[in-house]
This record gives sequence, structure tokens and C-alpha cells, in this order.
Amino acid sequence: MEGKKVIITGVPGVGKTTVVNEALKKLQEEGIGYKSINFGTFMFEVARNDKVVENRDQMRTLDRAVQKRLQQRAAQAIAQVSGNVLIDTHASVKTPKGYLAGLPEWVLRELMPDIIVLVETDDDQILMRRLSDDTRSRDKEGARSIAEHQQFNRSMAAAYAMMTGCTIRIITNADFLLERSSTELADVLR
Repeated sequence: MEGKKVIITGVPGVGKTTVVNEALKKLQEEGIGYKSINFGTFMFEVARNDKVVENRDQMRTLDRAVQKRLQQRAAQAIAQVSGNVLIDTHASVKTPKGYLAGLPEWVLRELMPDIIVLVETDDDQILMRRLSDDTRSRDKEGARSIAEHQQFNRSMAAAYAMMTGCTIRIITNADFLLERSSTELADVLR
């Protein structure tokens, strides 16, 4: 059996990695295994080995041609993973020159996901999470800009679904409701 390929996305600060970790704990207790892969980590390792960047937050400022090459190499590596795979990534990346597709055609062709999960929440909650997270170096933006990014991600997910035939699921990760969002994701992954 080949397994499921699930892509999980969300804007920075929405808490998708936290939701993923909690959902995977629930599934592990039931004997359901997933390999959790962070697409950006694959890209970062390639970029760091090529001495293109020093830290992960520099990735979004790279030239488009460099980002494309890194995306292709990461997608090819991930496509070789067998079994149930959960790919944590971004539907789009906000760059100084505009939005960049997080999953362009050359990446989707390799991955061919069964489902794309969008993790969302209230724009103000994301803003507050970003402001209180001193472990990352993020661009300053307001709630309106975050709302625009979340809406753009929905549009991108629809385009990705049209290209691959996968389904889309939206999960809300509201403050103090991690149990609900992680249970909902676990249900999707079963």
C-alpha cells in the first residue's frame, strides 16, 4: 500500500506545526503512522549546503530561479518517501516582489497529494502570536495583510486541487482550542 500524501499549509504564526504534532500523537496512540516532513526544511538544507543562505528566514528573499531549483530538489526527495506522508509547507510565500506559489506545478507534479489541509484562524490571533514569538525573524505586517495572505492561500489551494484532483479541508486553530483542531486533523488523516 502506497499510503496517503497530505499537504498541510497555513500562514506563518497560524500554529500548523503545533496542530500537526498533536494530531500525530493521537494517531500514533492508535497505531497509525505518518512521516512528517517539513518542505521548507528540505529546501533549507539544500540551500545551506549550497551556501545560499545562513538561516531559514532568508529563504523567502532568494531570487525566483534559485527558489525554483530548491523547490524542485526538495519535491523530488519527498516524492521518494513511501507510506503515509504529511508535508508541512506554505500554500504561498510572501516575498518582497509579491506572492510566490509554495506549491508550483513542478512541485505538485512530483508530490500528487490526496488532500490539502489549510490551517487558519482569526487574523488578530495570528498577529498576536507573531508578536510574541521571538524565535523567528518575520516581516512586520498587520491583521489586514494577514487576512489577505490567508485568502490568497485559499485561492492557491483551489488551483492546486484543480491541478491534482485532491480535496481541500480547512481547519481552524483558534486560541485555546488546540484539542479541537488537532482532533479534526487526526480525523482527516485516518
